[in-house]
Amino acid sequence: MSLPRSRFVSCLLASAFMLAAPVVAWAQAYPERPVKLVIPFAPGGATDILGRLLATAMGERLGQPMVVENRPGAGTVVAASLVAKAPADGYTLLLGANTTLTMNPAIRTNLPYDPVRSFTPIGMVADMGLLLVAHNEVQGTTLKDIVAQAKAAPDKFSYGSYGTGSSVHFGAEMLKTTAGFPMMHVPFNGSSPNLTALMGGQVQLAVDTVVASTPLIKAGKIKPIAVLSPQRLALLPNVPTVAESGYPGFDMGSWFAFVAPAGLPAPVQRKLEKALADTMASAEFKKKLVDIGMTPAWGNGDALRARIERELPLMRAVAARADIRVD
Repeated sequence: MSLPRSRFVSCLLASAFMLAAPVVAWAQAYPERPVKLVIPFAPGGATDILGRLLATAMGERLGQPMVVENRPGAGTVVAASLVAKAPADGYTLLLGANTTLTMNPAIRTNLPYDPVRSFTPIGMVADMGLLLVAHNEVQGTTLKDIVAQAKAAPDKFSYGSYGTGSSVHFGAEMLKTTAGFPMMHVPFNGSSPNLTALMGGQVQLAVDTVVASTPLIKAGKIKPIAVLSPQRLALLPNVPTVAESGYPGFDMGSWFAFVAPAGLPAPVQRKLEKALADTMASAEFKKKLVDIGMTPAWGNGDALRARIERELPLMRAVAARADIRVD
């Protein structure tokens, strides 16, 4: 004998509730143990400092410690792959960068993760300015001075970066195209060797971060030429932007964001988004970011996904034009 339709529907709803109830209860109790934050760079750098500041602040808001785990390697691929394959339970997060989410997909054909489908976006965190800097013996102090010299002597300048496929490599290649001048790329393994080579005259120019470059600029060991971001930097307010130097609309920098593995339960995602939003709203926390050379740039998970989707085709175009490939 079949059940009446109304009773059948009631049974279905009851069954669904019974199945969902443990999941909802688990999500509401999250987090019940420490949360791991994976950072795709070595300890001591700008991203590591940012990650540890975030881990402390967010741990306080979540009520559980957030523990940093550094997993450098392969241009952030090692860390991103680890998080993409982790359980979607909110206990493994990634402090990703635009290198992870928009540049690696443009230059690596066998990337072991998808920048959109492999992750649940939690939110934007910060931007970090990039600079074109020069050896002290290079003549001129403006971008137009450099461009004029490079056009007159195409073999005059080589530039250093902290790695093939990095944000500074992309930024320099965009600058070459925009300003129409030649520079030969010399990649190094990190900011320290990049800027050491610049100071030693192994390269005449370099593109690097404001965090790594500012102490050397203030010590008079290298000289700034132009900021690649659209606004001047708080740490170097007298250095003009590329746009101000005669190339309007130029915009390139590094940015950082929180992501979790794909399939994160919605209640857990909301808790993490709120903890990050509350952290980023703190005046004290924002000051800490500014003090280390970062620009607070909060945006929710939807804003992060939109930024990734907007930048992916732009970075693919830069990579194709400059023939940037890693595989």
